[in-house]
Amino acid sequence: MCELLALNANTPTDMGFSFRGLSRRGGASGEHADGWGLASFTPDGSGLNLIREDAPAAFSGLADQLADRSPKSLVSIAHIRKATQGSVALENCHPFARSWQGQTWVFAHNGNLSGDIPVGDLYRPFGSTDSEAAFCWLLEQLDQSGVDPLDGLLLFEQLHRCAAELAERGTFNALISNGQWLFATATSRLHWLTRRAPFHSATLVDPPLQVDFSVLTTANDVVTILSTEPLTTDEYWQPFLAGESLFFCAGALQQRRRHGVRPAPMEAVAVPGE
Repeated sequence: MCELLALNANTPTDMGFSFRGLSRRGGASGEHADGWGLASFTPDGSGLNLIREDAPAAFSGLADQLADRSPKSLVSIAHIRKATQGSVALENCHPFARSWQGQTWVFAHNGNLSGDIPVGDLYRPFGSTDSEAAFCWLLEQLDQSGVDPLDGLLLFEQLHRCAAELAERGTFNALISNGQWLFATATSRLHWLTRRAPFHSATLVDPPLQVDFSVLTTANDVVTILSTEPLTTDEYWQPFLAGESLFFCAGALQQRRRHGVRPAPMEAVAVPGE
């Protein structure tokens, strides 16, 4: 399958360190050599920088440049692909982007979904992956629900419901964002950690590169990183439970829910722009 990476922060932050670790798994230390992509929202959330390539990230000059100088953003999502459905082609590389209710949404998926995923006329895949079809189906479901695009709590509930339904078709580990918040869900493998003061050094698994975040951050910074597999050797990565969905905003965990587990009462999520 594929591997996922995401960042959510309370101040514009680059994902170069983590992306370097991920890209090595795209054909060098890992078998995910069928394409890659990196999506970074502009700090105000109004624009999107999306770069994709249908080639191994580990040997890509472009991916190497992004590892050195990735855009600073409140939300970034990256993906390295091992094709299971759909050919090795640019249109099948993640992340995928669509416009929904005046917002730009980005989606990346790790897993394999069985059967034909129904899509309507408004959101249709450009490629031939189950992942992009699932994204289009999900947006159709949100349209039909009538959920307010600025209501973070209801968006989380609807996204979690859709994730549970898609998980019935197979493995559904996914990342979704509109540039302000980050939704993540997993049926198998996904990990996360939050960095905040006091900051420390971190060392990548591959290559063995170390960064001292204490000299790159301020005391107010909060940065959450999500990755299919832990990227560093000296930090504590929390695994997702099977069927768990998490919702992050400004670098902090806001909501969590698990399929088949009765939820605790939740407070409203304040989404920037409300």
